[in-house]
Amino acid sequence: MKADSEFKKVLTLFPVVLFGLAYMVPLTVFSTYGIVAQITKGLLPAAYVVTLLAMLFTAFSYGRMVRAFPYAGSAYTYTQKSLGSYAGFFAGWVLLLDYLFLPMINYLLIGIYLNAEFSAVPVWVWILLAVTLVTFINIRGIKLVANVNFLLILFQVLFVVMFIILSIKALVSDGSVQSLFSITPFFSEDSSLSLVFSGAAILCLSFLGFDAVTTVSEETIDAKKTIPRAIFLVTMIGGGLFILVAYLGQLIYPDYNAFIDPDSAGLEIAAFLGGNVFKSLFLAAYIIGCIASATSSHASVSRLLFAMGRDSVLPKKVFGYISLKYHTPVLSTLIVGIAALAALIFDLETVSSFISFGALSAFSLVHLSVIAHFYIRGRKRSLSETIVYLITPLIGLTLCVWLWTSLSSSSFILGISWIVIGTLYLAYLTKMFKDKPPELTFDADEDIKVSS
Repeated sequence: MKADSEFKKVLTLFPVVLFGLAYMVPLTVFSTYGIVAQITKGLLPAAYVVTLLAMLFTAFSYGRMVRAFPYAGSAYTYTQKSLGSYAGFFAGWVLLLDYLFLPMINYLLIGIYLNAEFSAVPVWVWILLAVTLVTFINIRGIKLVANVNFLLILFQVLFVVMFIILSIKALVSDGSVQSLFSITPFFSEDSSLSLVFSGAAILCLSFLGFDAVTTVSEETIDAKKTIPRAIFLVTMIGGGLFILVAYLGQLIYPDYNAFIDPDSAGLEIAAFLGGNVFKSLFLAAYIIGCIASATSSHASVSRLLFAMGRDSVLPKKVFGYISLKYHTPVLSTLIVGIAALAALIFDLETVSSFISFGALSAFSLVHLSVIAHFYIRGRKRSLSETIVYLITPLIGLTLCVWLWTSLSSSSFILGISWIVIGTLYLAYLTKMFKDKPPELTFDADEDIKVSS
C-alpha cells in the first residue's frame, strides 16, 4: 500500500516551549542534585551557571541553523547540509545516544521511585506500563503530546512554586531577609573551577529540551521564527529555574555530605523542608515529570529516525513511514518503544554516560555547522557577521569541548564504542565508503511528502 502523507503544521510558540520544558523536566534539578553537589563540594548553583552559559551559546547556534533548515532532524540535518553527508551521518548517530537513552532514564527513575513506594510491584512492571502509555500517546499525534505536556508541566510548576515559597519562608523565619543572599553556593575555597566544570558536564543533561524543539519544526507554524524563539525561551526559563532551585536548596540544606543517599537527595530535602506530606508531593511531581520528559523525548527520537529514514540512511519503508490516520511516524514510534525496554537491563550510570557523550558531541557539530554554512560557504564576513557566525559559535564550541573533556573515562569508552559501531554500519551502507550516504533534497516552499 502506497500513499502520500505529510506532517500537519499545528504548533505555535506556547506549545513548542512547553514541549521543550517538558523534555527538560523542571524537577530534573533533583535528579543529579546530591551527586553534583558532592562533586562540586557544594557549588551546584555555580555549576548550573557554567552549563547555562554554554547552552546559551549552543542555543544561539541552533537558532541560526533552524532558520536555514526548518526541518525535522535537528543536529543531523544541520550537519548534513553544512558539513556533508558523512558528517551528517555521525551527527545523527551520536544524537541517537541522547534521544534513545533519555527516555530510558525516565523509565528507570519511574520504576525505581515507584518500587520504593510500592515495593510489592516489581520495577519492571512500572517500566513496562510507562513505556506502553508513552508510546500510545505519541502514536496518537503531536497535538495530544502537547496537551498532555501542558497538564504535566502545570503540576511540576506548582510544586516548584511551593518549594520556592517554603524555602524562602524557612530562610526568613527570623524576620531578616539577609539570609536569602549568599555567595557561598557560587564560591568556596574548598572547591575549584575544574570540579565545577566536572559537575557542569553532568548537568548538560538538564538542558536537552531546547535541542528537542527543533525536531518538531515541520509541525510548527512559521517555524523559522517560532523555533528560534522557543529555543531561547526554553534555555533561559529552564536554566533560570534550575539555578534558583539549586541556590535555595543549597541555602536550606548546606551540608552536601549529610545526604543518606545522594541519588535521592531530592526526597531528603523535601522531607527536611515540609515533612512527609511535602515529600509525597515531591514524589508525585517527580514521577509526573519523568512521564512528561519521556513523552517529549519519545516524540523527538521518532522524528529523528523518520528524518534519517526519509533519506534512506535507515530503511525508508520502515523509518520513513507516516500514518495517514494520525500523521505521525508510527513505525519509528513503536521501534523507540521497543528500544526503551532496554531500561530493564541498563543502569542509570550507563545511560547517563551515553547521553552526556552524545549531547556534547552533537552540540559541537552544530557550532561547526554555523561556521561552515554562514561564514565559509555563505561568505558572511563583515565585522558584525564575523562576531555572529564565527566568534560566537567558536566560543560555544570551546565551552562544549571543555565540558566534553570533563566527562568520566567510562563516558568516552561507551561513546567511542558507539561511534565504532556507527562506522561499521556506514561502511556497509556506502559499500566500504565508495558511495556517499544518501541526502534528502529540501524544498523550503513546499511541504515535504513521504511515500509510505
